[in-house]
Amino acid sequence: MISRRALLAGAAAAGAVGFAPSALGRVPASVDTLPKSAPVRRLALSAAEMEMPLLGPGKPVTKGFCAYNGTPFLTLRAPVGTRLMVDFENRLPDLTTVHWHGVRVPYLSDGVSPLTQAPIPAGSTFTYNVPLPDPGFYFFHPHCDETGQVGRGLVGLLVVDDPAEAKLGFDAEHFIVVKDWRLDEKDGRWLEMFTDEGASTAGTFGTVRATNGSIVPPRVEAPAYGDVRLRVIVADSTRTIDFGCETEDAAIIAIDGQALTPLPLSKLPNEIWRMGPAMRIDVHVRMPGPGEEVKVYDYRTAEPYLLTTLVGVDAPGNKPGRKKTAFRPKALPPAKVPLPDVKRASRIDYLVQTAAGPIVSGDPLPPDDPLAKALIASACVGSKTFWAINRNSWGAGADLRLPPPLATLKDGASYVVSITNVTKHVHPMHLHGHVFRVLSSSKKKDIPPYLADTVMTEPNETVEIAFRAASGDWVFHCHILEHMDSGLMGWIRVV
Repeated sequence: MISRRALLAGAAAAGAVGFAPSALGRVPASVDTLPKSAPVRRLALSAAEMEMPLLGPGKPVTKGFCAYNGTPFLTLRAPVGTRLMVDFENRLPDLTTVHWHGVRVPYLSDGVSPLTQAPIPAGSTFTYNVPLPDPGFYFFHPHCDETGQVGRGLVGLLVVDDPAEAKLGFDAEHFIVVKDWRLDEKDGRWLEMFTDEGASTAGTFGTVRATNGSIVPPRVEAPAYGDVRLRVIVADSTRTIDFGCETEDAAIIAIDGQALTPLPLSKLPNEIWRMGPAMRIDVHVRMPGPGEEVKVYDYRTAEPYLLTTLVGVDAPGNKPGRKKTAFRPKALPPAKVPLPDVKRASRIDYLVQTAAGPIVSGDPLPPDDPLAKALIASACVGSKTFWAINRNSWGAGADLRLPPPLATLKDGASYVVSITNVTKHVHPMHLHGHVFRVLSSSKKKDIPPYLADTVMTEPNETVEIAFRAASGDWVFHCHILEHMDSGLMGWIRVV
């Protein structure tokens, strides 16, 4: 399948490859989050197309599925404090990059064209410096033609292990990857990922629901009366879920990889946690007795959609004499990310809104800034503009100029950002390069403050977040990918 982006890739690459922010002056310092003495692990990573039986056994296979290292939902693991030097090769027919979502990388390894690098042409390579200063559950994905490439499966998982967590004694770990497929159900062909109707509303949904790539919800055995750590991610381009478990013995212990005081699902409104694209949670589930089940659902549907079934088994290797005990959620070691000084923070207000046309309200960059004349590769964005932040829209369609920064902030300073969604649709908002504290919501009064890198904003809701600014050029965008591709992205400069 040759997409519009593939046809334009050659021309886009010709204009973009010469752009190298790291080789020019007047860019923020790219600060590393680990000392030079940190242990280094060198990794080879590639992205390529392959065939996959996404419709199930005996059905037509789907061509053009995208994966890292030939493995659907490739999972990388490394100890906290490790530096990954990732030698990436683009074996796709289109431009791409790699963004390390939620990881506090130096901004020149953030994978965002044209802010931090040129998009990587087919057959070319790029080396990413990925320090891992924080334990937790993260992921990586392209930041060019993200709607198309993520839509066709190009997502990898990243777990940063903390040795101290081994003492908590979880009996099992299981991943739940929520990712649907947009396919013709007769022949397995991909359907258009970006549609004007979807991009201008709630997004274009998949036609085939799946968990961990399969249309059959997984059944996973776990020790009876044991403790299971679920790592849940919405890797879909569009879908928002209401995560819930059919048990009272379940608690959220981390959000977006960051530990929090265990939050029992039973204490939440409707006993669910709403998650949009890119959002993750770690959940401690206490298993019932042998042969009993815990069903995990998405309740944001007319009929609850089964994501996974956990089955209690009395298998060899179980702890002898194990029996039912009172459920006490396991608390992870506290997060150690840089925290904002909320009392001394400066305030910023952002409106998430529909676009009113090609209006630019921010201050332009100085003429000698290397980004002043930078153009966005047409292969990396959508064909129309529907969304804006404070009337500023990311380039799309025929207008591929990089907008001016939403703000210029001071390195190390603290900021409280008010995000008000004045549209009719949800927007999970993601800030690159930072972990922020979610302080408050005008609608969710019962949720305590927590750390995250992506926060859900509901229609007519105001959410306040706070962060300590880190040097670099960082994008701030909706993670419903069609929204991002049609304007709902801006950037901040921290100097």
